[in-house]
Amino acid sequence: MNQPQRQEAIVGLVRRQGYASIEQLTEHFAVTPQTIRRDLNALAGEGLIRRVHGGAGLESSTVNTAYSTRKTLNLDAKQRIAALLARQVPDGSSLFINIGTSNEVVAEALLEHRDLEVITNNLNVAAILQHKEDFNVIIAGGQVRSRDGGIIGEATIDFINQFKVDYGIIGISGIDEDGSLLEFDYQEVRVAQAIIRNSRQVYLAADHSKFHRNPSVRQGNIAQIDALFTDRRPPQAICQLMASHDVTMHIAD
Repeated sequence: MNQPQRQEAIVGLVRRQGYASIEQLTEHFAVTPQTIRRDLNALAGEGLIRRVHGGAGLESSTVNTAYSTRKTLNLDAKQRIAALLARQVPDGSSLFINIGTSNEVVAEALLEHRDLEVITNNLNVAAILQHKEDFNVIIAGGQVRSRDGGIIGEATIDFINQFKVDYGIIGISGIDEDGSLLEFDYQEVRVAQAIIRNSRQVYLAADHSKFHRNPSVRQGNIAQIDALFTDRRPPQAICQLMASHDVTMHIAD
């Protein structure tokens, strides 16, 4: 078993048990404690597990990682995913872009496009795109979430419902093996659901860490999207679900 395989197996074991000690992992994988510590530190750095004394536990299902931390987590993967997704968006398209650090990287990748109309409930996305003179950037009204510049609430949903666009670009905090798209904030979920309803094509940008997180709020199901853009092949159960619902998978090199 190579390092990526072992680390994926560690995440699976921690998810099943809720906690795994260094001693248990050392015995299970027949490697040194130093190797396991390096694995755990790397996985914690990606936000896949929570490093605790003597082992590892699950990330919280009710509180998201701090925005400043999420901006740097898996940044290279997010940039590759964003470049791949941007190539699927023609010039002259209309888009929704919702909350999330992955979507902010997508916004940066779209700067080479022309004549886009972008409706967003993400102040950071609007700030990235505002200087493009040929873009029409429209900001949804509502309550501004101080921790990350997301705009949420009933007014946001009402605003989104006024549009029908070519592409809805959404992010997610976690994807369960049954295909559930999971988030931490109920109000954010309701806005994302409105975006899905009012988009002709729905593109989901999610790096590999999202397949191993377990937020508590259900946003929808992967069967509702048209294409997934990621950097590693998802677990087999998700792949089978996508195939049965004709969801296209794009894996960034």
